[in-house]
Amino acid sequence: MADRSVDLSALPKEVRDQLAELDLELSEGDITQKGYEKKKTKLLAPYIIHTPVEPPPQNDVQPPMPSSSSSHAPPPSSSSRYRERRSRRTHRSGGTRDDRYRSDIHTEAVQAALAKHKEEKMALPMPTKRRSTYVQSPIETRTPPDSSSGSEDETSARRQSSVVAPPPLVNPNLQSPDSWINRSVQGSSTSSSASSTLSHGEAKPQPQSQPQAQPQPQYKPQYQPLYKPHYQPQYQPQYHPHEPPHTAAVTDMLAHSRIAHSENSAPPPDVTAVAPPARGPRVDLPSNAVVRGMSRGQSRSSMMETADGVPVSSRVSTKIQQLLNTLKRPKRPPLSDFFTDDSEEIVEVAQPDPNTPKPEGRQIIPVKGEPLGVVSNWPPALQAALARWGATQGKSPALTALDITGKPLYTLTYGKLWSRSVKLAYTLLNKLGTKNEQILKPGDRVALVYPNNDPGMFWVAFYGCLLAEVIPVPIEVPLSRKDAGISQVGFLLGSCGVGLALTSEICLKGLPKTPTGEILQFKGWPRLKWVVTDSKYLTKPSKDWQPHIPTANTDPAYIEYKASKEGTVVGVAVSKVAMLTHCQALTQACNYCEGETLVNVLDFKKDMGLWHGVLTAVMNRIHTISVPYAVMKACPLSWVQRVHIHKARLALVKCRDLHWAMMAHRDQRDTSLASLRMLIVADGANPWSVSSCDAFLNVFQSHGLKPEVICPCATSPEAMTVAIRRPGLPGAPLPARAILSMGGLSHGVIRVNTEDKNSALTVQDVGHVMPGALMCIVKPDGPPQLCKTDEIGEIIINSRAGGNMYYGLPGLTKNTFEVIPVNANGVPIGEIPFVRSGLLGFVGPGSLIFVVGKIEGLLMVSGRRHNADDLVATALAVEPVKTVYRGRIAVFSVTVFYDERVVIVAEQRPDASEEDSFQWMSRVLQAIDSIHQVGLYCLALVQANTLPKTPLGGIHISDTKQFFLDGSLHPCNILMCPHTCVTNLPKPRQKQPVGVGPASVMVGNLVAGKRIAQAAGRDLGMIEDQDLVRKHQYLTEALQWRAQTDPDHVLYVLLNAKGVAVGTATCVQLHKRAEKIAAALNEKGSINTGENVVLLYPPGIDLIAAFYGCLYAGCVPVNVRPPHPQNLAATLPTVRMIIDVSKAACILTTQNLMRILRSKEAAASVNIKTWPTIIDTDDLPRRRPPQIYKPPTAEMIAYLDFSVSTTGMLTGVKISHAAVSALCRSIKLQCELYSSRQIAICLDPYCGLGFVLWCLASVYSGHQSILIPPFELESCLSLWLSTLSQYRIRDTFCSYSVMELCTKGLGTQTELLKARGVNLSCVRSCVVIAEERPRLALSHSFSKLFKDVGLSSRAVSTAFGSRVNLAICLQGTTGPDPCTVYVDMKSLRHDRVRLVERGAPQSLPLMESGKILPGVRVIIVNPETRGPLGDSHLGEVWVNSPHNASGYYTIYGEESLQADHFNTKLSFGDPQTLWARTGYLGFVKRTELLDASGDRHDALFVVGSLDETLELRGLRYHPIDIETSVSRAHRSIAESAVFTWTNLLVVVSELCGSEQDALDLVPLITNVVLEEHHLIVGVVVIVDPGVIPINSRGEKQRMHLRDSFLADQLDPIYVAYNM
Repeated sequence: MADRSVDLSALPKEVRDQLAELDLELSEGDITQKGYEKKKTKLLAPYIIHTPVEPPPQNDVQPPMPSSSSSHAPPPSSSSRYRERRSRRTHRSGGTRDDRYRSDIHTEAVQAALAKHKEEKMALPMPTKRRSTYVQSPIETRTPPDSSSGSEDETSARRQSSVVAPPPLVNPNLQSPDSWINRSVQGSSTSSSASSTLSHGEAKPQPQSQPQAQPQPQYKPQYQPLYKPHYQPQYQPQYHPHEPPHTAAVTDMLAHSRIAHSENSAPPPDVTAVAPPARGPRVDLPSNAVVRGMSRGQSRSSMMETADGVPVSSRVSTKIQQLLNTLKRPKRPPLSDFFTDDSEEIVEVAQPDPNTPKPEGRQIIPVKGEPLGVVSNWPPALQAALARWGATQGKSPALTALDITGKPLYTLTYGKLWSRSVKLAYTLLNKLGTKNEQILKPGDRVALVYPNNDPGMFWVAFYGCLLAEVIPVPIEVPLSRKDAGISQVGFLLGSCGVGLALTSEICLKGLPKTPTGEILQFKGWPRLKWVVTDSKYLTKPSKDWQPHIPTANTDPAYIEYKASKEGTVVGVAVSKVAMLTHCQALTQACNYCEGETLVNVLDFKKDMGLWHGVLTAVMNRIHTISVPYAVMKACPLSWVQRVHIHKARLALVKCRDLHWAMMAHRDQRDTSLASLRMLIVADGANPWSVSSCDAFLNVFQSHGLKPEVICPCATSPEAMTVAIRRPGLPGAPLPARAILSMGGLSHGVIRVNTEDKNSALTVQDVGHVMPGALMCIVKPDGPPQLCKTDEIGEIIINSRAGGNMYYGLPGLTKNTFEVIPVNANGVPIGEIPFVRSGLLGFVGPGSLIFVVGKIEGLLMVSGRRHNADDLVATALAVEPVKTVYRGRIAVFSVTVFYDERVVIVAEQRPDASEEDSFQWMSRVLQAIDSIHQVGLYCLALVQANTLPKTPLGGIHISDTKQFFLDGSLHPCNILMCPHTCVTNLPKPRQKQPVGVGPASVMVGNLVAGKRIAQAAGRDLGMIEDQDLVRKHQYLTEALQWRAQTDPDHVLYVLLNAKGVAVGTATCVQLHKRAEKIAAALNEKGSINTGENVVLLYPPGIDLIAAFYGCLYAGCVPVNVRPPHPQNLAATLPTVRMIIDVSKAACILTTQNLMRILRSKEAAASVNIKTWPTIIDTDDLPRRRPPQIYKPPTAEMIAYLDFSVSTTGMLTGVKISHAAVSALCRSIKLQCELYSSRQIAICLDPYCGLGFVLWCLASVYSGHQSILIPPFELESCLSLWLSTLSQYRIRDTFCSYSVMELCTKGLGTQTELLKARGVNLSCVRSCVVIAEERPRLALSHSFSKLFKDVGLSSRAVSTAFGSRVNLAICLQGTTGPDPCTVYVDMKSLRHDRVRLVERGAPQSLPLMESGKILPGVRVIIVNPETRGPLGDSHLGEVWVNSPHNASGYYTIYGEESLQADHFNTKLSFGDPQTLWARTGYLGFVKRTELLDASGDRHDALFVVGSLDETLELRGLRYHPIDIETSVSRAHRSIAESAVFTWTNLLVVVSELCGSEQDALDLVPLITNVVLEEHHLIVGVVVIVDPGVIPINSRGEKQRMHLRDSFLADQLDPIYVAYNM
């Protein structure tokens, strides 16, 4: 950049103006980046000062500044004003990770990285959210989290006034889509469309005011003018009709996404007020007026020109277009990094990049600390030190505790501490049980449960335990059953065998209790006895009793708890000698002197707070002033005041405390820190501590703080203190800094950062290794091999002063506490065991130790290491942080699809707008991508105060991760980026051109001994009796014959919801009603023979009579589902379409429906003036037609069967008289139907096999049909099952919808059904009529649930039909049971069938689709070559049978299509037979079972419709498989549907839980589809239950759903666009 070293504020005004204009041109896209650079360089050339950029000197760094203020580094006066404003904050961050991360250099690097992204002008689509999902409780009632020192929301508005541009000038003549969207919203009932508004118009950012004088030009301002103007384009997203428009700086991404056609397209109509149809009425909805024979080759997109009049440029499509644009960016790794999908799909490891930096140094030599000095008067044990001070220095103060206001509450002297500890030791050993039993023995473990604000009680308890020789296990006070990680603490207590807990009276009163006053039994905790240790309850020992103080040995002294990365809590046991040696080493390293004063802000129960503030302090008779966390929250300066008041020599703090003190610094003018000789920074091992130390020094140097007293140190529970910086001498040179390349770090090597300043990490040393210790660096994974000198590894320590073991866990102990390092050849370098510290670092010049992170914060992504803390720092450097709380951010990784994926979760401020959050999130993505070269998988914002907390207010990472994986995090904003970070997908499959002809395939099969995949039902056989030939040639004749020979035989019984027969029809009644209707058609309708007549009836006997009436009159009936009276708008257009398409001459219907067709409501959706003649058949006169029509040949059309396919295609097929009688005869044979039989039908009678069974089969075979309209089940669920029981039905037919209703509604009520006497043991076959792959899970659940009421497990089976042949398979009464096979899903995607065992990974169970009907032959054919395939190969099912349909009934004679689907010949093998193509993929497998004739049975397995399959990445997916995975992902997913839109996979899920679960589903759905199907989901749409349209057969109408989605009619709860 040309302006690297130019002080912009010093430039003449006209030059600054020219620069601003140039920036504006660039942001408008009026000038290229190259031209911009050129002009800028020219402008600045005269003013460039060439100075090398160096890291700033330590005392010259300004306090962290919000970079939303116009000048980055204000002069001192402004910084003090800024601090004053800061100090008014009432709530301060409780995060342990807070502003340790604040680094101006890093903030600026992030801004620069983001500025680079500016040129790319990518449009990220913003998620759409329904208003209610993120309505938060009023801000006043929320308690802000313990949090946020780092962001200044109250004052941000004031400061921003200097940078916010005036509102943009938008051309008033330009019709921006926003204006019509907002207009339409004004009058609409739903607000979803308002919230999904996207700014299409691009507002012009105004030139900004230039930054004012900046005192530190060396590294502050150079990026400023470059990126500020671009981030400020304004626009008014009028979010909700009743809110005033607010200017929001949306991401540059959105602002630059001008949509070309939106300016001149007319505003679409208001589509927002259409409520989605309730699931109640099942609706067959064809896609928009597409009626044609289904041509399979066509791409569906051609039909998607419009969706109900809305151009496809609706908002949804606009966003998808943006998403596609974003995804066009090249992914990071080159193709060689992908792994190939071979048949076994073994994940190959990505090939290493040859340019990866490799360590080049020599092998490291262990580093030795100085020898541990021997001092004559060091005590033999720590208790001995206490005994000595208690006796000789009884009056000297040991501990001062503060009250909540920060004033001293009490001071415990060494005398009191000794006497109370002795009393407690005596009580523990002698007074707990009854007279003669001793409850505690030396060596038993005891829990110490003391609150953070009561150090005195804790000290007494701790030393009392040491004196009694029992082992204290300090833990946190449990506050509730739901505490983060509480059950893990139970694991610790269990593994340590703790049965007794010591606590104070006050604490005991505060513990959660049961209603009876018992202390709650916490989840996973052992049963505990609670002992109160207040003085009044302790017994004074008898004169002769003295505690036993042995010389320190290797027995455990105490156990310190430690939580691992996975959240398990283990206890690190520290031996008595290690405790003593550690105190000695600290005394030597820190040069402790007797009688000094120490201010301790850390937790005294563990770690540094315990080691320095409780143990080493007593050893050296130090006076400790303990400042609890609660005091720090109320008064952050309290520790500084204590140092000042007590002239303390030592202070023990964390970076957080430095930061808080700095923020509150204005409150106190006259504090002095001159007395401090050592300021120990406990988390100095965090690489980001350096900036806090620098900033603190910068502020407090004027208060007497000396630079050399700041002493960072590195510790871990296992190794205890690893290294500490020794207090320096005044004037000594300041310690070293290392500026490392983050790229190098990610490969585990140390490279000084030279080239790219943005991705540098500055770390400070943590001093030298401890006295008496030996240190090595080994590789963090694999065997502990010594690192090279320029390699980052895990620090391991050998010292007498370290942990000894994980108590009770010998296996884990061995791997951590007994590590013997090996050299490059794997040979151990010695005998001595080392302890793993869990810290990652290296040894710098002068044996100084540098730590760059912790093992538990390590994320290994694609073989590179990233440190969670570094990612947090980058995220927080993305200004302005108005969106999230600084200290409340969690970074972790989850394993999805063979690699770790990075997830960031942060708490969002209650006042952050949707826009701000999304902008912040998209900038965090770019920053992390630029600086760390790693893609984020998911970024989630949750509401304030909802993340699980650790006891001291930090975030409990492992619980947060668990919530994320369980789907119980409840984010209020989420951004998934799987497209950018999932780089290890298998290569897309390239389809090989078929070089092998079908003949070769066939010969190959013969050679391999494979038979051709074909199967046939048994022969229809000859009809013996001439009578029967006459009777069965035409159904009309069959009905007349039955009316004569058996007039009173009841053919049909219709039941209502109460199970009462409301209608019956005998043969003669049916014949007479048909005659009446035929007469009416001839008279009223003056219908000619062969004309089409639409039948519009509810399910019942009228429909059957009207059908035969049409046949009697010689017309062709067209059966149509009547419109739903409550949902005319959705259902009437379909009726109208079929009437128009079939060119019906007349409509037969009931009076009710006739009124509806002519009603005002109907007029709203269709033109009611142009209906054909409508005849109501309710009260017809008793007339007979002059004669009953008899067709001249059986090839004449009997009726038209119209149906809407799941892909939204309306198709009508022609069924001839010959086909009708062949089909009826086939069913009669298969199901053994004759006059004395009864069957029950619970199906919709409008098309396919349902219509055949309802209207035709009884008249043909003479059996009695009990008709149960499925809609009656809605008012009485048990109607169907109780009918089966009452009538002792042997054979029944239903649909999947009916089966699902019963399973969901009655599954829990089987006992009730039993009590009512329902018994299904009579049912021999229950056949589901469907045109899809059998739903195995549903059939199984149904069989299992109703087994209790006698249903045989063998009864349930399925039928299969298609448009070209209404019934191909139907499980009859005889023959083998349907069999189930397991196929490999990966092979299926490649169009192969590979049979696997049950339970194999990625296996899919498939059930046989019923037995092939008599007279039917099927063959499996390759749809491309049209050659026959071998057994167990996947191909298209072709069918040949006398009941094939005759062809499509189409408006235009698409004869080519007819020939293709109905009269096709194989390209080889048997070129004579004519086949019909079903359009379904399936395979035939010869089974071991025998059929009736004794041959082996050939089973047909249907996999799915070709039309529905999704072609993604060159593979073929069946939507149902993806949907099954999605439905398993979370308990709140009721139903889901998938479809593709321009190569993006869209998943729509119905949410049955509360709306707060909606966003939890997004990552879970993305994960499961990636894991199980190796696909990246493009869009996740969460909708209400009942939104996914389902047709009468219970099939999902996916294409209709797609149209509604694109037309923005779903009213989704949330739409996430995965980046």
